[in-house]
Amino acid sequence: MTQMLAARAGEITPAMRRVAEKEKVSPEFIRAGVAAGTIVIPANINHKSLDPVGYGRGLKTKVNANIGTSTSFPDIEKELDKLKVVLEAGADAVMDLSTGGDIDRGRRRIIAESTITVGTVPIYQAFLENREKRGNMIEMSADDLFEVIERHCADGVDFITVHCGVTLEVLKRLKGQGRITDIVSRGGSFLTGWMLHHGKENPLYEQYDRLLDICLKYDVTLSLGDGLRPGCLADATDRSQIQELIILGELVDRARAKGVQAMVEGPGHVPLDQIAANIQIQKTICKGAPFYVLGPLVTDIAPGYDHITAAIGGTVAAAAGADFLCYVTPSEHLGLPTLEDVREGIMASRLAAHAADIVKGVPGAMEWDREMAKARKALDWQKQINLALDPQRAAKIRRERNPEDHEACTMCGDFCAMRIVAQYLGKEPEFC
Repeated sequence: MTQMLAARAGEITPAMRRVAEKEKVSPEFIRAGVAAGTIVIPANINHKSLDPVGYGRGLKTKVNANIGTSTSFPDIEKELDKLKVVLEAGADAVMDLSTGGDIDRGRRRIIAESTITVGTVPIYQAFLENREKRGNMIEMSADDLFEVIERHCADGVDFITVHCGVTLEVLKRLKGQGRITDIVSRGGSFLTGWMLHHGKENPLYEQYDRLLDICLKYDVTLSLGDGLRPGCLADATDRSQIQELIILGELVDRARAKGVQAMVEGPGHVPLDQIAANIQIQKTICKGAPFYVLGPLVTDIAPGYDHITAAIGGTVAAAAGADFLCYVTPSEHLGLPTLEDVREGIMASRLAAHAADIVKGVPGAMEWDREMAKARKALDWQKQINLALDPQRAAKIRRERNPEDHEACTMCGDFCAMRIVAQYLGKEPEFC
């Protein structure tokens, strides 16, 4: 019994109740959204440490952080250190994108130690294992791919990114389109190479019912990946991207018909003035399925600052209806992120998510800002720190740059506007 099938049967599961409690909405609101497919609760039956989270219409915008080994840095212990940062920084989900070392062992440890939603991209491991076994990734069979998918699901992964919409028809449009960056998705590129080499259709599309059966078995949520997401502004919103999205919309229908939860992934690099249109198109074609976006990044020229680029686009996307933001770190396009990069990426995306939630009217969003405003007026520094998105950083700056027990901050000193106006209005703040 998946969350969706239970919701359709009128049942409010413990996971639905927990999500309702977190979101400050009624359990019936959550149940109805899950039944309709406009809310998903990724909650694999084998992820025992999970504190479930909801993603979708009427809920807070959520943030995902990516971690994982590479062939250059295969040490899982370093990625587990990043997981601790992910949890401390307040992300709602973590994706293990490992491509180096003992991938099975690393994934199982991440699932065991994570109280938040865990996602993976199984095709990475499927291709890498075939390179080890046969000396060539391209010789992977459909059975090889589905065996790895089931292994991830059996281990307790809550959602899997699967590039089911990268079809021969879409690749034909890509060739005719003439992109600058072609395909920047790793999963999309692996499948494209396989399809062109074998002259066969994408097995994830051709055997989609087989994929759904695995998801039903473990209650795994499908994250329908955007293999044709634009890798630069010039490639945004082209025919191949939209053609893939049309196919994903049809696959959302098929997942819902079976009782499998599904969300849809989106771009990518998108000019600011195209973001809202991209969200509207997706929500229409995919009938309100939760939308999970990477960024979007609103310029291509900011290596080292792409967490800011993504936060700008993420705010616009979430305000327009996106439900789930995948973080981007300062090291995007440059290298594997450090612990500090992970933290900065999460905070930038959380800031974008909250700014959008104010626009959406999400319960509690505007109230948080109102409380901060009151604390600032009262010069209540401890409350300001407690209310800060990142209390740790706020406290550090306050401590290092202001004399002890100094009433105002050193930016204004004796000329604190709050203090001056309060004196004339007879509302002298009480220093705390």
